[in-house]
Amino acid sequence: MLAIDLFCGLGGWAEGLLAEGWDVIGFDIERHEYGKHRYPAQLVIQDVLTLHGAQFRGADLIVASPPCQAYSYRAMPWSRAKALPPPSNTLFEACFRLQREACEAAGRRIPMVVENVRGAQKWVGRARWNYGSFYLWGDVPALMPFARGVKVPGFLFDGNGSFQSASVSEAYKSSGMNWRDRTKRWQDFTRVAGMKGIPHRTAGHWTNRAEHEGFRKFGWTDTQMRQGNSVSSGRKAASAMIAKIPLPLSRHIAAMFRG
Repeated sequence: MLAIDLFCGLGGWAEGLLAEGWDVIGFDIERHEYGKHRYPAQLVIQDVLTLHGAQFRGADLIVASPPCQAYSYRAMPWSRAKALPPPSNTLFEACFRLQREACEAAGRRIPMVVENVRGAQKWVGRARWNYGSFYLWGDVPALMPFARGVKVPGFLFDGNGSFQSASVSEAYKSSGMNWRDRTKRWQDFTRVAGMKGIPHRTAGHWTNRAEHEGFRKFGWTDTQMRQGNSVSSGRKAASAMIAKIPLPLSRHIAAMFRG
């Protein structure tokens, strides 16, 4: 069975699909490779907006994770964010255009699941399900799992946050982010979250090996999260990891559509 993975990033969808025996082809505008982290299936570097759904007439499932930054920022409790004009839904709508074209070319229904953030609902309509901070639209199965695990205290977005965590399946999120604290507002939340997630160090050294290993398990490196500007490879790596679909969710969707 063939799955098409749009806006595939680091391959959170692909990992679950591959684990359930699917063939996967991913599409993204750029290649995401950060150390050992890279897309695990066949990858096509192409702007999704240039695709036509007829290409996917042989697919059995389409999954997509269009960029969420515009929606995420507008969900922040800041006057500057709330004063912005409506975001463009072009990339989100492209997913459903491609599905429609694929179905017409195939002469059958090809299901699609689109993932984005809670803040997108104001602009694209109510999601059908959410797994933690990962919200789903499209042909979401009736039977869906709940995100389990304990979130580390101190991560709060006044109830409207849409910050995604690559560690949902590990049962914790980066600590220390409370947007009621005005001293943290206007900062790059990806960088701040990463810095707050770094275990305590003394004079630039890890307090103990256990803390170092715990930090490595979280998936970041000191260089990626603490250095570089908003377009640096380190920051891009952090964002890609944060947005990665949790394996329990992607594997469940893959199993539901396996047939």
